[in-house]
Amino acid sequence: MAYLDNIAVFVRVVELGNLSAAGRDMRISPAVASNRIKELEKHLGVRLFNRTTRQLMPTEHGTVFYTGAKQVLDAITDAEAAVAALSGQPRGTIKVTAPLGLGRRLIASGIPDFHDKYPDIEVRLRLSDHNVDIMKEGIDVAFRLGIIEDSSLRMRGIMECERVLVAAPKYLEARGEPVEPQELIGKKHDCLMLRYAGTREFVWTLQTSSGVQKLEVHGPYDTDDGDVLTGWALSGRGIINKPRFEVEPFIRDQRLKVILAKTPPTPVQFAAVYPHKKLQDPKVRLLLDFMAERCQRLIKDILAGK
Repeated sequence: MAYLDNIAVFVRVVELGNLSAAGRDMRISPAVASNRIKELEKHLGVRLFNRTTRQLMPTEHGTVFYTGAKQVLDAITDAEAAVAALSGQPRGTIKVTAPLGLGRRLIASGIPDFHDKYPDIEVRLRLSDHNVDIMKEGIDVAFRLGIIEDSSLRMRGIMECERVLVAAPKYLEARGEPVEPQELIGKKHDCLMLRYAGTREFVWTLQTSSGVQKLEVHGPYDTDDGDVLTGWALSGRGIINKPRFEVEPFIRDQRLKVILAKTPPTPVQFAAVYPHKKLQDPKVRLLLDFMAERCQRLIKDILAGK
């Protein structure tokens, strides 16, 4: 087992590029990770990494060994999944990621309930509005709102979510309420955007009687945190484009008002994505089934005012 542990650390160091990141991912200290790499190098009799001040790059030997080592670890994971499926007792760890707002509202609160139902399954949840590289980060399941374009991943659609443009009455009183989409640009409305490295949504896409219309809107500032956007809108700082379930409570208590209701934004897909092979893992299937049913119910309850 010690040798397999060393191999596992080596694979994560290659994938993440440094000892600290690999250590955090595997819940061990950088010193322990370093010792495991040294033990592996001693066992193999070769140097596996070229060390720089910021990153570890695999040597030629390291690159060759990584390919085989990854296959070994994948084979063990597949074998464990097969045994779990046969025994009916899934166990192990699932790494999950989700956007901040959606994760807090829908996913995080369900993790303890999932663990109560399946106590042998551990869940590690990472919330981020950034576009997490699932393969590099070793993520098993990623919940996402948006268009899924990565062909190397499989997708399970959970539901299509209505989006709305909303602003605080304070903002609309000061700047006027737009009645046509082009007024967002022509009257230079403050349209607050969610932006981060790798994002592709730099426009607002609205549904009109003449078809889908894309608008290159602008605002005085943006953020990589969806809840910050909502906070700015609530304080009267501008217009935001949000899934309705995220802002429905503020619409209901009239702290935010829906604008351009006749030309709403295109809906957004709420889905779970995962590497192809993960569907064979029974614990991943259980999590997908559990969260899909739960999220559908919670979103419907939010929209119904429950």
